[in-house]
Amino acid sequence: MESYLHENFGGVKSKNSTEEALQKWRKVCGVVKNPKRRFRFTANISKRYEAAAMRRTNQEKLRVAVLVSKAAFQFIQGNDYVVPDEVKAAGFQICADELGSIVEGHDVKKLKFHGGVSGIAEKLSTSTTKGLGSDSESRHRRQEIFGINKFTESEVRSFWVFVFEALQDMTLMILGVCAFVSLIVGIATEGWPKGAHDGLGIVASIFLVVFVTATSDYRQSLQFKDLDKEKKKISVQVTRNGYRQKMSIYSLLPGDIVHLAIGDQVPADGLFVSGFSVLIDESSLTGESEPVMVTSQNPFLLSGTKVQDGSCTMLVTTVGMRTQWGKLMATLSEGGDDETPLQVKLNGVATIIGKIGLFFAVVTFAVLVKGLMSRKLQEGRFWWWSADDAMEMLEFFAIAVTIVVVAVPEGLPLAVTLSLAFAMKKMMNDKALVRHLAACETMGSATTICSDKTGTLTTNRMTVVKTCICMNSKEVTTNDSSLSSELPDSALKLLLQSIFNNTGGEVVVNKKGKREILGTPTETALLEFGLSLGGDFQAERQACKVVKVEPFNSEKKRMGVVLELPEGGLRAHCKGASEIILAACDKVINSNGDVVSIDEESSNFLKSTINQFAGEALRTLCLAYMELESGFSAEDPIPVSGYICIGVVGIKDPVRPGVKESVEVCRSAGIMVRMVTGDNINTAKAIARECGILTDDGIAIEGPDFREKTQEELFELIPKIQVMARSSPLDKHTLVKHLRTTFGEVVAVTGDGTNDAPALHEADIGLAMGIAGTEVAKESADVIILDDNFSTIVTVAKWGRSVYINIQKFVQFQLTVNVVALLVNFSSACLTGSAPLTAVQLLWVNMIMDTLGALALATEPPTDDLMKRAPVGRKGDFINNVMWRNILGQALYQFVVIWFLQSVGKWVFFLRGPNVEVVLNTLIFNTFVFCQVFNEINSREMEEIDVFKGIWDNHVFIAVISCTVFSQIVIVEYLGTFANTTPLSLVQWIFCLAVGYMGMPLAIRLKQIPV
Repeated sequence: MESYLHENFGGVKSKNSTEEALQKWRKVCGVVKNPKRRFRFTANISKRYEAAAMRRTNQEKLRVAVLVSKAAFQFIQGNDYVVPDEVKAAGFQICADELGSIVEGHDVKKLKFHGGVSGIAEKLSTSTTKGLGSDSESRHRRQEIFGINKFTESEVRSFWVFVFEALQDMTLMILGVCAFVSLIVGIATEGWPKGAHDGLGIVASIFLVVFVTATSDYRQSLQFKDLDKEKKKISVQVTRNGYRQKMSIYSLLPGDIVHLAIGDQVPADGLFVSGFSVLIDESSLTGESEPVMVTSQNPFLLSGTKVQDGSCTMLVTTVGMRTQWGKLMATLSEGGDDETPLQVKLNGVATIIGKIGLFFAVVTFAVLVKGLMSRKLQEGRFWWWSADDAMEMLEFFAIAVTIVVVAVPEGLPLAVTLSLAFAMKKMMNDKALVRHLAACETMGSATTICSDKTGTLTTNRMTVVKTCICMNSKEVTTNDSSLSSELPDSALKLLLQSIFNNTGGEVVVNKKGKREILGTPTETALLEFGLSLGGDFQAERQACKVVKVEPFNSEKKRMGVVLELPEGGLRAHCKGASEIILAACDKVINSNGDVVSIDEESSNFLKSTINQFAGEALRTLCLAYMELESGFSAEDPIPVSGYICIGVVGIKDPVRPGVKESVEVCRSAGIMVRMVTGDNINTAKAIARECGILTDDGIAIEGPDFREKTQEELFELIPKIQVMARSSPLDKHTLVKHLRTTFGEVVAVTGDGTNDAPALHEADIGLAMGIAGTEVAKESADVIILDDNFSTIVTVAKWGRSVYINIQKFVQFQLTVNVVALLVNFSSACLTGSAPLTAVQLLWVNMIMDTLGALALATEPPTDDLMKRAPVGRKGDFINNVMWRNILGQALYQFVVIWFLQSVGKWVFFLRGPNVEVVLNTLIFNTFVFCQVFNEINSREMEEIDVFKGIWDNHVFIAVISCTVFSQIVIVEYLGTFANTTPLSLVQWIFCLAVGYMGMPLAIRLKQIPV
């Protein structure tokens, strides 16, 4: 079976599956009772074609727009634009359509006509510095005229839609027709109500199955809807009413001033107001891979594109469905997620069993009909058919169809979705947001986690605790202002100028009038340090004019700024990784404030200081400057050498509580944790030892060394690497690729920066940080760790294993029921000419094993024991030998017991009288159901003896078992006329329970058989 599944259903990967693979398994998938339900959670490939076509159209539109704007367009004079009356009445001088045509069409001529960006801002009644006002009435008018920043979503489907879809089941339709014919024939021959019992029993069973199925599916869809809402929660920095604040992108209005930085997604169409080095990646919208430079000459920013480099403020002009991104998103959302490998594999299992079931059903029907024909031939009435004969033939057909209902495990692929939906909802409470279904199950197979250091293993709450400024090392304590008095005035001035100007952060006053520091934790720590030295952020920023900014990125590991000084002249400041900046310096400020050349002694002193700070697990940054005496143009790159070192700062970022324990849990679970960081190797090693990642037999290596290794050396080295320091995003990508392809590992990777996107994309599971992560990183990730905590990653791994094992439990349970139900009805039909389980009874069994079984077993919460097992890895069989042992052992026991009842049941229970067959068949049906009830409890553990452990914590399981037992009692004792049953005696009930219970000691014995 595994080889068949691998060949026909094994092409789909956990992510980035080819279209060919997605199409292949759909073609092979046969014997589908209800395509609408079976394929509900699979990708809609036709909608994806539509989205791709829309991207191509956008690409062509933008290309033409840019060409036209570059052409001799300026020679066309005048513009016949007239402001619509309702826009004027609302207090604006430009309408939404005109704004849309300017930005989407890159229309420079129209932009000039309206007075450029400042003119558009004026016509939108906003300020490019203070943003929109806080008047709610004007905001409401703005929404009415320009719309809201939300995209059209598919409507929430009502419960009745799911009922209708459940009714699309082909076998249920056929049974419905059988029931209808049975009703007519029964009433015609036996009258009302006696003749209607059989038909009404089937109808009632069909409706019960449909409503239980629809309820389960509807609840599942609501869970996915809630998760979709969480996925779409994106915040941006906005200036409103003069204050900078965080706001949901869905609250944005035309006229808002939005602050964008590297890794942000542009939240709406807009115009560039101010900024530096802004590179925009428009591939998500147009498919064009070449980034676009946005400046005041080309100020157009399109919704859905990504900031690849630089930072800027933008004026929002067009929102929601008026943007091309809005229209594209509406189509993309209908394309759906790719199906998961487990869903596809279980579709394969359902196909195999469905074909076997179909064969058995046809043979059973043929055998039953042959028996009827033989009897009629013996009685000499072969050509004479009565209503009873027709009813018998109809009953045979209904039994054959019901065998198909039971045999085709339609619920198998849907059990995956049910389990994933349950796990995703629970993981949300555990601070992990799953973006792609497949990540949930893949994480259960993870063998390696490549984790960032900052913010994941550490708290990301940074403070400057040590400094070496002007060649003097000093500890920094809170409220200690002595450092500023010890520094020479000239050096202090340079230090503050560097801290406050060469930064991606900002010091603002919030609505409450309190000072607030915005920016990354590293920037915040430096700004806090600058303020403690008595610095004034706003005064420093206003004193100098910024000529050029090169923002920090993890490739260069530095950031720089060029300032025009108030007294004239130009100065460049840079900061970044200590050894990189120090290598770019040839001078240093000494303790007297004089600039002196770096000799061997001072070089050794600075290097040893950096190593000392790093050895204490401090993050080190070096600050430097240079005078640009030969002039500088904004087009030139900022120099990379010839700097004067101001000093080095050591920033403390404590290890998160619980990380060491989580790393230990991973180790016992067979998951190797590796740290990949851009920090100094000594800092990385100190933190790795504290976390328990770096062991005595492990290797710590720097990115530049790793890059120079040959393939043979890497083959030897990679399994031992536990820490990679000073790594670039490319190093991370290379490591992940080798681990996956060369060593066959299932790799989870964490990332927060824009440049981490390739590694997140390459990994089996990409984990982005919810707090520190950029939008680009989040979009490339499969799971977002909302609290940026390594312990949450371990929780995700635990839930992943839980999903995988829960599905295995359910498959084991369902296949056992399938095998027994098929064998019982088939063998009985062949040997006795009748089937002991009627259509109504089989429908009830189908519901126990399908919807209720999935609910009970696929929603088991994870236990700590899961993390004491080895991971499944990439090559593990889904239906393994342990499962086959349990399935075949239980199936054989159940079949023998039922066959024993059929053969000698009348003699054992002294059954006499006219309704002896009904009593015996009720006994068989009741025994069969109780075997499934106890087997469901057995299935909670595939290898462990104690199946009751934690059972009372799983309220869903208890509810399902209770509901099944209660319903079974009602069906046997009170619904005999509809379900072809009769009340049983106390002895008979005890026998049924005892036979079911005996499956439990048998399960213990089976689990002791080695496989």
